[in-house]
Amino acid sequence: MEYVIAPPETPSLAVAGNGARFPVRRIYCVGRNYAAHAREMGHDPDREPPFFFQKNADALLESGSRFPYPAASRDVHFEIELVCAIGTGGSGIKAPDALGHVWGYAVGIDMTRRDLQGAAKKLGRPWEVGKAFEHSAPCTRVHPVGAAGHPVEGRIWLDVNGETRQDGNLNELIWSVPEIIEQLTALFTLAPGDLIFTGTPAGVGAVNRGDVLTGGVQGVDEIEIEVI
Repeated sequence: MEYVIAPPETPSLAVAGNGARFPVRRIYCVGRNYAAHAREMGHDPDREPPFFFQKNADALLESGSRFPYPAASRDVHFEIELVCAIGTGGSGIKAPDALGHVWGYAVGIDMTRRDLQGAAKKLGRPWEVGKAFEHSAPCTRVHPVGAAGHPVEGRIWLDVNGETRQDGNLNELIWSVPEIIEQLTALFTLAPGDLIFTGTPAGVGAVNRGDVLTGGVQGVDEIEIEVI
């Protein structure tokens, strides 16, 4: 096929134990999916239906990279998350069938321009300026289900310069991965290559230039980025 301009490269992530890469189509994120984080953000953690927002696939930043402090913000926050990688898509997927659509798992950080997100909330506007900016989705390599299984418990943590800031457990998720997929596919059609950032535990906070962020999900992987 001929294009009038050169088509962009397909965003992708490395795959553990494999020289091939995982192509990424869309990035979905689940908001306030840990009760303690919901409380720290000033919300009631009662089990309301989950809500979703998106990041652009080209916002991915591989673990071990440098994260450029973004423009137009003075309050950039970290949010460590388990990431679910979709291998087969569909709509109207029910929770009992959902894990059959998962190809693997990774660890990501939802970087957020909190000041811009807060301003958008007050005005009733979309969150893209706070969530969907360049390099806002640091992520590890993807681990196939055959190696990682389907993690339902285990430590999830993030340190800043060696000091622990977030420390939770996957069993504290309000909505599990199968439930997230059921709710998400009632609204969107998932496709192979989609990523789902499943939510973050309490302890989110600001970063500064020069900070080194390290974290991980027990049994999945560990992530590291440097803020420049």
